[in-house]
Amino acid sequence: MSVRDEEKTPAENHGGGEDNKPPVPERRRWRFNSPLAQVSLMGFVCFCCPGMFNALSGMGGGGQVDPTAANNANTAVYTAFTVFGVLGGAFYNVLGPRLTLAAGCSTYVLYAGSFLYYNHHHHQAFAIVAGALLGCGAGLLWAGEGAVMTSYPPPHRKGTYIALFWSIFNLGGVIGGLIPFILNYHRSSAASVNDATYIAFMCFMFAGVLLSLGILPATSVIRDDGSKCSAVKYSKPSTEFAAVLRQFLDRKMLLIVPAAWASNFFYSYQFNNVNGLLFNLRTRGFNNVFYWGAQMAGSIAIGYIMDFSFKSRRARGFAGISLVAVIGTVIWAGGLANQHAYSFDNLPEKKLDFKDSGRDFAGPFVLYMSYGLLDAMYQSMVYWLIGALADDSQTLSRYSGFYKGVQSAGAAVAWQVDTRKVPLMSQLIVNWSLTTVSYPLLALLVYVFVKDEDEGDDDVSGNKA
Repeated sequence: MSVRDEEKTPAENHGGGEDNKPPVPERRRWRFNSPLAQVSLMGFVCFCCPGMFNALSGMGGGGQVDPTAANNANTAVYTAFTVFGVLGGAFYNVLGPRLTLAAGCSTYVLYAGSFLYYNHHHHQAFAIVAGALLGCGAGLLWAGEGAVMTSYPPPHRKGTYIALFWSIFNLGGVIGGLIPFILNYHRSSAASVNDATYIAFMCFMFAGVLLSLGILPATSVIRDDGSKCSAVKYSKPSTEFAAVLRQFLDRKMLLIVPAAWASNFFYSYQFNNVNGLLFNLRTRGFNNVFYWGAQMAGSIAIGYIMDFSFKSRRARGFAGISLVAVIGTVIWAGGLANQHAYSFDNLPEKKLDFKDSGRDFAGPFVLYMSYGLLDAMYQSMVYWLIGALADDSQTLSRYSGFYKGVQSAGAAVAWQVDTRKVPLMSQLIVNWSLTTVSYPLLALLVYVFVKDEDEGDDDVSGNKA
């Protein structure tokens, strides 16, 4: 079904209407100020910056033989991200999308450059400082991304637009996985990636800075029915500071806290202790192509469920949570079976290679790819739930910033858990438990706070779909 299936309004047919519904003289298939164009562009911004960052992290240890520097840098990333994730919505509401996003994207270039430096000098300080700066920038970027992705689409097609964004974004991880795979293909015994790998990441990230300048404010984005995505003007710092503090007492946000904490907690386990410990360097890049490719498939599947499975929005919410809970249980059970085969004290004698390891490669490869599928389905589901709680960009930028802040606090803890070599089985059980606890709380969120479109609750949906 097309995302451009809304009917014309009288303002379009008669050339007049309310100020927030200007006349739309013709319905072109592609407008730069349409939600479709802006969400797609936001996807390509994230393709270039966090998409490449994910590919870099997904190699295990940032592509280095010793993951300590990458673990400490990631701890700095997510510690700073915790603060700026929560504050990011406030910055977005004061500065607008272009300044917020461009500032955030620029920090990704510096982070990739710090590992190019580390490749030659093996000093952690630059990587850790760059990580802290990236955490600040990532908080700005993801608050802006959350506002665009959840407030620009029509209320009844948010799942479709989230799937579109997530697919483009994770295509960055696919391409980013191909970079180390191709550039290190003939280095089957290499321990760390070459300089060209980091330089290629930096080029993509700089392109993301330039693309971010094309994101329009919500007041300039016009939906197909002629309505603006938001009539709210940009806020004042004092107003935003008070609004940020209120998030910590908001029952809706408190119900999302366990899901937010869990949603990046598993990355250190999956990247370092599955992909990093079981596979050689070139195979890690090969695996990441499929890990992030599976994310594209997962986001499309859950987006369809969240938008089209039932007429009732609340029923769609319950269906999405139930599906992710079942799939997640199956995948983590597979991870448990795989984890029995090795530990920090009993590592594989030879790392798996996609060409040379035969059948031994298949099981761990499918498991790692499945982790990617689950990640996309889980996070897309949570974003849909956040988008169902409101419809204006100011509120949703704050909700998204709160979600990313809590998410980053969990990730900061997780990277240090791995640095301290907590037993692998314990890491897996904690990850599985965190996601499992979140499902009933998300179901309660839907039951209490998500309204069906025909209930007409403007405080929840913003306007009727």
